Amino acid sequence: MTTRSTGQSWSLDIALAQGGFDALHPDAKGTMEQFGHDHTDFDKVFALVKSGAMLPKAWATIAGQAEERAAHHEKEGFAQTAADLYLRAAVMWGRAQYSVFDAADPRKAAYRARTDHCVARLGELRDGRVRRVVLEFEGKHIYALLHLPAQQVRNAPAVILGPGMDMIKEDYIYAAERYYTSHGVVALSIEGPGQGETRANGLPVDLTNYERAISRYIDYLTELPEVDAERIGMFGISMSGYWGLRAAASDSRLAALATFEGVTGDFDTIFNRAQPTFKNNYMFMSDHSDEERFDRELAARMPLGDLVTRITQPVFVGIGEFDELTQLEQALATYERITAPKEMRVYENEFHPLGGVAAEIFRFGAEWVERALNGELREPGRDVRHYVRRDGTTADGTADPDWWLGAAPTSLDEA
Repeated sequence: MTTRSTGQSWSLDIALAQGGFDALHPDAKGTMEQFGHDHTDFDKVFALVKSGAMLPKAWATIAGQAEERAAHHEKEGFAQTAADLYLRAAVMWGRAQYSVFDAADPRKAAYRARTDHCVARLGELRDGRVRRVVLEFEGKHIYALLHLPAQQVRNAPAVILGPGMDMIKEDYIYAAERYYTSHGVVALSIEGPGQGETRANGLPVDLTNYERAISRYIDYLTELPEVDAERIGMFGISMSGYWGLRAAASDSRLAALATFEGVTGDFDTIFNRAQPTFKNNYMFMSDHSDEERFDRELAARMPLGDLVTRITQPVFVGIGEFDELTQLEQALATYERITAPKEMRVYENEFHPLGGVAAEIFRFGAEWVERALNGELREPGRDVRHYVRRDGTTADGTADPDWWLGAAPTSLDEA
């Protein structure tokens, strides 16, 4: 636990009690729906929550209800209704296990077992199109879910779905089916070092092993007859925007990258000014208990800097105007350093979850990656920028907010 987290836990409890999930992550319900959370389930969970300590119980309670209904429908022979409910239960059991930060706590393992059970039932009811993947990696294992189209495919494009720091591979089941496999694209939702089962089974994240894990997943995809090894891309949310940029800089086999709300700034913002839970979580992921040592050995070394100049493949960057984990000026500065074909959209008045435009960005990101994998969006010098306004209009040719009046802040030059 960090010093801030210990001293400020009461403030987070008050925020949850008075404002629910929105108090911590404004408009995030829209994003959670893209992760397979039914809005009625979501409302039931947070009706039970008045403090952070109540989160595991609330998620487990409503997850259990969904799983029970799934089992009922499966018994009655309504396979697809059951599969949909198993998906809802899986993502909620996943939230329950995430809410327990002690890797040795038996409850975390129990919630993980329920998650795995629901995914296994879902996979069978979807005719084996959702498959568990376990790969050896640097003496440990990394874990993923493979999502295949309903129709048989060969040499199809594939997309790695990268989760944020507080996500797990199961969070992409719904999006994989809706935006990828239904369009003939193979999807692989992953957990890298520090996440989900990978962390629970002893592999923390360090400065560079996440991009090596992405390369290991690329190895796996290239061996599948369903996949065209020349058309493997990535869609990354939040920290996977950061990890995806690192991977693109180090492995040219990643043919295209779309990132949303990527953490590309100074890391002092996310770790010392944002909600203390972010730093707590990353210290757990990286197996650090000493905050000063974490700051010195990892956090201070994380900014991307000129690493992004090594990227050669098409890159998309999407971010909310008031993302609380990365200042817009710093995101723009990182984007300026990229010399590969690139595109950027800034979404007016959106925060880190991009919840107000979640359905749009999930669809757009999938379509953008698919087009890039099919040979488009690759012309040298490509630099497309948009400022997406809340009123439905879009400024073309610039990603700068209107209220800047064309005058870039001095902090952009300093970033």
